Amino acid sequence: MTISRFSRAALASLLLLSTGCDKDLLDQVNPNVPSSNQFWKTQDDANRGVLAVYSSQQIFSTYSLYWHFATTGRTDESFTSTPDPGLNQYLVFRQVSTTDGRSAFMWNDLYRMVYRANQVLANVPGISMDETLKKQILAEALFLRSSCYYDLGLLFGNIPLVLEQADANTRAPQATQEQVYAQIISDLEKAKVDLPLSYDAANKGRATRGAATALMGKAYMQLRKWSDASAQFAEVISSGQYSLVANYADNFTESNENNSESIYEIQFSGVNKTFGQDFVGAAEGNERAQFFGPPGVGFTDVEVRRWLFEEFDDKTLAGDVDPRRDATLFSAVGTPVLYGKNFVGVGPNSLNINPSRLLWRKYQNDRTRNFEDFFSGINIRLIRYADVLLMQAEALNEQGQTAAAVPLINQVRARVQLTPLATGLSQDALRAQLRHERITELAGEGSRWGDLVRYGLFDSPAGLNELKARDADFNNFVAPRNKLLPIPQTDIDIDRRLVQNPGY
Repeated sequence: MTISRFSRAALASLLLLSTGCDKDLLDQVNPNVPSSNQFWKTQDDANRGVLAVYSSQQIFSTYSLYWHFATTGRTDESFTSTPDPGLNQYLVFRQVSTTDGRSAFMWNDLYRMVYRANQVLANVPGISMDETLKKQILAEALFLRSSCYYDLGLLFGNIPLVLEQADANTRAPQATQEQVYAQIISDLEKAKVDLPLSYDAANKGRATRGAATALMGKAYMQLRKWSDASAQFAEVISSGQYSLVANYADNFTESNENNSESIYEIQFSGVNKTFGQDFVGAAEGNERAQFFGPPGVGFTDVEVRRWLFEEFDDKTLAGDVDPRRDATLFSAVGTPVLYGKNFVGVGPNSLNINPSRLLWRKYQNDRTRNFEDFFSGINIRLIRYADVLLMQAEALNEQGQTAAAVPLINQVRARVQLTPLATGLSQDALRAQLRHERITELAGEGSRWGDLVRYGLFDSPAGLNELKARDADFNNFVAPRNKLLPIPQTDIDIDRRLVQNPGY
């Protein structure tokens, strides 16, 4: 027989009264939650521990949403008309608070992921288990920690570099961006040795050797160490593990996840719609689709600049528009019907969107359903093979190997049937061409902020003028302040040795 709510409360009161003088009453271990002393004992614990690091990538303040605001919403690709004042200020370089939720929460949860990775690195070596699997799990933890530090270093600059299992008294030294990238490279060099080239179907989505190698190449690119970057990308390309998928749009749908072009992607699932984050049974969906979705479907917090639409000016061999445009953007011209309704017009069969508006289509669910919610199951492709081909072309061109770079670009162009580039371009001409190739291939995927940093456009009046010509929000950009996000004041209050980024 079940106990009613009232009976349960009465029983609890009786128990409290009968033991009211017992000082150990509240000093109990929850039998359903293993303590750290009980955990880290078995091979299964080691595996569950590293999976907990992966789960941090699904949090709304990391790759489910806030990372997209930081790496796409704040670039010249995008603009906002959101009525949320805090988000508006964040996206248009007028952020005042150093504890603003968009940046502070992302900082906190990337460091939570670092903390979990460090737990794995500290505790798994002492577990008696299969040695090959142990090495793999430790390598995965190094990769995951490195991916956090890549984003923290890129977005926040000089950051605490926590490399040990931390507690409340841990105070890590503040490292420079160069030191952060050096640590990433060192860790990934170790991780590469013990990561497999691929996994079986049950383990799809875990970090591979190719993922670690590509991420190391990206770190070298931000340091402008072109030869070192090129060596890493050459390993990925020669591994034979990756190829471009025939249909470009397959990189952004739920039905074609973990495909041959995917080097590393964040795994999401829209099956469980339990609100909440980062606990057993919580939802594992990404929220980008809801916040980037068009009016009448989503919140439309981030829209597309007109220049980006116009950048897709290449014609296919058949004379058609570059198909990546309409896979990337919603427009009245290219996608007159979206989510089963007309782009323009009035009535139940129309979304009544101003025909001049341009909206993000990548990672939206319009191909399979007529709505969005907070539980999109589309994986976020963090590193694609096309990106590696274009970064390798850039690295080669910067070393003066322009002729060797052109065939790599043409692989990417051939996938969408564009006319191949001619050989004989100068280094400067190919540098400009590569910037066009990267934006048309990778728009809206989070690579643009790193590209702008690497191009040096934040570091000179000429560079900022170029950005202002494309995006009026950059009239608010103050260098060097807005090149970096602020370190949360709460962290500086805890550790007074931390130095705030300039201008905050």
